[in-house]
Amino acid sequence: MWLGRARGHLGLFAGFLAVLVAGAGASPPSAHGAKLLVLGRDGRAAVRDDAFLRTPAVTPAPSYSGARSATSDSESTARTVRQTLRRLRATRAITAAAYHRFRSIYSRSVAAARRLQGRRGAELWAVIDNVGGMAAAGRLTPRRLPAVFETLARNHEWWTRGPLLAPYRRVRFAGSQLVWEYYQGQGIELQVLATWSKAVTLCQAGRAHHRALAALLGEMFRLATWRGGGLTWEYYFQFDGGSPPWTSAISQGTALQALACAYRALKERSYLRRAHRALAIFTVRPPVGVAIGTRHRAWYLEYSFAPQAYVLNGFLQSLIGLHAYARVSGDALAQRLFSAGNAEARAEVPRFDTGSWSLYQPGVEDTLDYHIFVTQLLEQLCGITGDRVYCVTARHFRRYLKARRRRSGLSSTPLSPALTPQKEQPSG
Repeated sequence: MWLGRARGHLGLFAGFLAVLVAGAGASPPSAHGAKLLVLGRDGRAAVRDDAFLRTPAVTPAPSYSGARSATSDSESTARTVRQTLRRLRATRAITAAAYHRFRSIYSRSVAAARRLQGRRGAELWAVIDNVGGMAAAGRLTPRRLPAVFETLARNHEWWTRGPLLAPYRRVRFAGSQLVWEYYQGQGIELQVLATWSKAVTLCQAGRAHHRALAALLGEMFRLATWRGGGLTWEYYFQFDGGSPPWTSAISQGTALQALACAYRALKERSYLRRAHRALAIFTVRPPVGVAIGTRHRAWYLEYSFAPQAYVLNGFLQSLIGLHAYARVSGDALAQRLFSAGNAEARAEVPRFDTGSWSLYQPGVEDTLDYHIFVTQLLEQLCGITGDRVYCVTARHFRRYLKARRRRSGLSSTPLSPALTPQKEQPSG
């Protein structure tokens, strides 16, 4: 059930996402970041430190039906994918060059999956099946093709040339800034939240990293799709009962935060235009969007496929992203969306305070790292709005943390400077 496993999406990132709450005044990241496995153009994989990522927490496995074999390959599914591509070419929805490129990636991937043995074949088949499922459901739209077939191509590259991976291993490919992650039974998937989080950290790290920031943004722009009337960065794998494509308020909100920061750093107005187009899913109900109307105003969902999953940390981070963009741009829609979510958060945050700990979602207590993370988000919102409910609840959560550490004998070492709440910085 999603109640038990919904933590997985952010669980991977609770450690390094905390840097997001530091705001534009954060210290540069530590030289000792997360370790990624980078696949070189020569087919060799090497471990590299990435100072702009943080170590992930343990996360549960995504949903999948088990190992896939070449004998279970459905020719009708393959025909559906090829027919979809031919139809899009015939209607001029895609160019001839794009048609041949996508068809080639698909054919090479299917041929490789039939040759590969064991886990390599099973993982590549899982990604091929996700492509076929989207085609059969009519979801393989022109705007999704670049991201979907980039995912397939990267999986073909890894499973034919790279090493086997432990679950949740994060990887990168030479010449690219994008962060990918291995989900057992679903192959290597673009980690949208991790990539946007990396963009925020790159932006905050200073001028020396602006070229890498611009390169990362360029890659992400090429993988954006159109959903609910605006730009969205989607997930293309099975997760906790959700079928691809799906999206999330927390990753979309972090994209807004990254684009706002990048505009201030690089003075590129097209970033603000893209951010405005990325507001759309906050105006649309699930399963397309993430907006749930409430008696107070609005809640923004962590999972577009789970309208009953009211996850507090994802909601609060989406508000921080909306505010960051609204403040830099003066965008009236962004301000209205922030105001609607802020009204809901002010009313609901106290319900997530048990009197001794925090709730992840109603009825489910936070783990230690989630408790720390949501405390930091509340402290950031306290600094942004000055609202008493955020400030008081953050103090309560900080007190609960100290009490638990005393009882368990854990160290009460304060958080690093990059994780402490920051005051608002003047617009630049």
